[in-house]
Amino acid sequence: MKANDIRKGTVLLHNKAPHRVMEFHHVTPGKGQAVVQTKLRNLISGSQTEVRFGSTEGVELADVFSFKATYLYSDGGTYYFMNSQDYEQLPLTDELLGSDVHFLQEQMEVEITTFEENPIGIKLPQTVVLTIVETEPELKGATASNSPKPATTDTGHTLSVPAFVKEGEKVVVSTDTGDYLSRAEK
Repeated sequence: MKANDIRKGTVLLHNKAPHRVMEFHHVTPGKGQAVVQTKLRNLISGSQTEVRFGSTEGVELADVFSFKATYLYSDGGTYYFMNSQDYEQLPLTDELLGSDVHFLQEQMEVEITTFEENPIGIKLPQTVVLTIVETEPELKGATASNSPKPATTDTGHTLSVPAFVKEGEKVVVSTDTGDYLSRAEK
């Protein structure tokens, strides 16, 4: 494929490793050839890099495969998923999952991405509902203060929440940023 056809989410083979296009911009300078400026994330190491391609330069699509799976349980540093098509169990390590482990909940549907038949990551739902297990109590009479306070969820994720959120409450959290979005509906 030509660099002109690059879109956000495309998975390219760059330096023999799969990279997802996070951002792209077509740049047409006053003179000279047009280029495509991209921000790529290495799907194996997680590192990001910026790469510039000539607009007519050929780029290779990575041969990645994704399938739906259900999160079952964890055992130490290993997390077990079941392939939704053939019901085969697949163990993934906490090193591979990284901070995504803080958003996993039993029976959660995820998408597992593989490269050369080896798992390289998972795609979580956009939001999850987590329970706050530790936070500072709300200060009485501090209604003018709208500053967030630190909190810890039942999965071990730490985030900033508004002052009115109490321990035991369920909150909606973004899996992309890890930020508090709202209180969960009761």
